[in-house]
Amino acid sequence: MSTYVILLSYTDEGMRNAAYMSGHPRALRQLVEEAGGKLPYIWMTMGPYDFAAIMEADSDEECAAIVLSLSSLGNFRTVTMRAFSEGDLPAIARRIPSLEDQYKEILRVASGGNPDVVPTE
Repeated sequence: MSTYVILLSYTDEGMRNAAYMSGHPRALRQLVEEAGGKLPYIWMTMGPYDFAAIMEADSDEECAAIVLSLSSLGNFRTVTMRAFSEGDLPAIARRIPSLEDQYKEILRVASGGNPDVVPTE
């Protein structure tokens, strides 16, 4: 399963139901699980977002569908970020292409072939 960080902000409609806030994490978890995802962590936060959650889904498409369905209820606006574990980082790093040679060629062409001229923009 892939992991996502979901930031949730109450809409005006959601704020009208703030008195029931203590039940919102449980309701969100139930909705996510019924849609096929998992919501192992959810926290109330202070600042520009009212809740932060960790969601797990089988694919980006499944995550998008779940988050869009939650947003369509009208109580929350969401920001979704795909998260990668520390264990994922070595494989990601191995896939980073080295662009150093291409960059040097771009600078050489931009300077008209003069190695003493390095464009600033």
